[in-house]
Amino acid sequence: MRSRQFLRMRREVVGFAVGSLFFFLGPWPWYADAVGVVAANATFFVGSLFFTTAATLQLLLDGRRPPRHAASRGDVLDWWSAAVQLGGTLLFNVSTAVALVAAMRDPAEVGAGWTSDAWGSLAFLVSSGLALGALRRRHELWDVFARTPGAVWLNVAGSVAFAGSAVGAFVVPSTDELLSLWWVNAGTIVGAACFFVAAVVSRPAMTLEGARSGS
Repeated sequence: MRSRQFLRMRREVVGFAVGSLFFFLGPWPWYADAVGVVAANATFFVGSLFFTTAATLQLLLDGRRPPRHAASRGDVLDWWSAAVQLGGTLLFNVSTAVALVAAMRDPAEVGAGWTSDAWGSLAFLVSSGLALGALRRRHELWDVFARTPGAVWLNVAGSVAFAGSAVGAFVVPSTDELLSLWWVNAGTIVGAACFFVAAVVSRPAMTLEGARSGS
C-alpha cells in the first residue's frame, strides 16, 4: 500500500508542476502575441486540468480519509485543505473553459482573455490557511510528511499572488476596464512560479521514506 501511495504522490507532484508551468506561460503578453488569444486561453484551460487531476490525487491519497469522530485535529485540517483546494481547481476549470469558448467565438472580443477567477482564488486562500493549521499539528497527521513547511508556505505565497491577480481583474464600472492588467498578469505569473517550486520541493523526505520502505 505504501508503494501505491508514493506512486500516486509522485503523480500528484508532477500534475501540480505541469499545471503551474501552463499558468506561468499563459499571462505573458509576448506569448499571446505569438500563439494567438485562442491558444493562450487553451493554455490556461489545459493547465487547470492538470491542477484538478493533481488535486484529486492529493485528496485520495492512501491515509487521507474524510474526517471521522476519532480523527485528530491535524487530520481534519489536512483533509479539508485538500478538499477545498480541489473545489478551487474545479472553479478554475469552469472559468478557463468559459474564456476559451469566448475566445473561439470571437478572438477580437474585449474580455475574451482569461483572468484569475475570484472564487477559485478564494478557495486557494482558504485551502492554504487550513494547510497552515495542519502544518502546526503535523505530529498528528496520518503522515508527518503530508505537509512540509517549504511547500505549505510557498503555496500560501502562490495563493496570495493569485488573489492579487483576481483583485486586479476587477472591472471598474465607470470605465469597464480592468482595475490593473499588470496585477492580473504579474499575480498569475508569480503565483504559478510559487506553485511550481512548491511542487518540486514538496515532500522530499516522504519520497526518500517511500524508497526505503520499498515496493
